Amino acid sequence: MRFHGRDLRKGRINLPGQTYVLTCVTLNRTAAFAAWPSASLLAREIYQIGQSDAIQPLAWVVMPDHLHWLVQLKAGSLNQLMQRLKSRSAIALNRLHGTRGAIWQKGYHDRAVRNEEDLRNVARYIVANPLRAGLVKRIGDYPFWDATWL
Repeated sequence: MRFHGRDLRKGRINLPGQTYVLTCVTLNRTAAFAAWPSASLLAREIYQIGQSDAIQPLAWVVMPDHLHWLVQLKAGSLNQLMQRLKSRSAIALNRLHGTRGAIWQKGYHDRAVRNEEDLRNVARYIVANPLRAGLVKRIGDYPFWDATWL
């Protein structure tokens, strides 16, 4: 059976005011963001999109081959948000490296955060990803993350 990204979107509901954990992965799990210039480029795109009225960014971490992002949706849809991030970052990364082509896998994973969940704990889990992956021994040693509370 062949995977289709559109299958992820079936039944997807976007609610303004709802908080979501979003995850997207690079094409073929390539470590596209392992180098400082590439990771900082993606971090800059996350920051710029976070300045819009569409979301309230709460936490994020850029990993070498994926991104975790905790956002509160204010307007629009998750699909629009992820399309914007993937498009802008792919264009910028291709420009940086003088390449062409896709950077991201199609689709993304989203999970609505339940009201009873502690957002700070969700944010801590997200930003601790580099620790669990063995990239650093202390989160302060990893430069590509942010959280409003931490």
